[in-house]
Amino acid sequence: LNRIKGALADAGKTGVWLAGQLGKDPVTVSKWCTNTTQPDLQTLAKISELLKINIRELLVNQNL
Repeated sequence: LNRIKGALADAGKTGVWLAGQLGKDPVTVSKWCTNTTQPDLQTLAKISELLKINIRELLVNQNL
């Protein structure tokens, strides 16, 4: 699972903004934000660059 939605909120950005930056459909980004689907690792790395955060901050640790 990811926490893209939370990271966008922390950065004051929207899913529509992220979609524009990545050249993706806003519906695709919405699915990532709701964890319906997951972006590939390359895309996750790009999102972390755009939001200026460590890629680990986009991942949910399920081993807790």
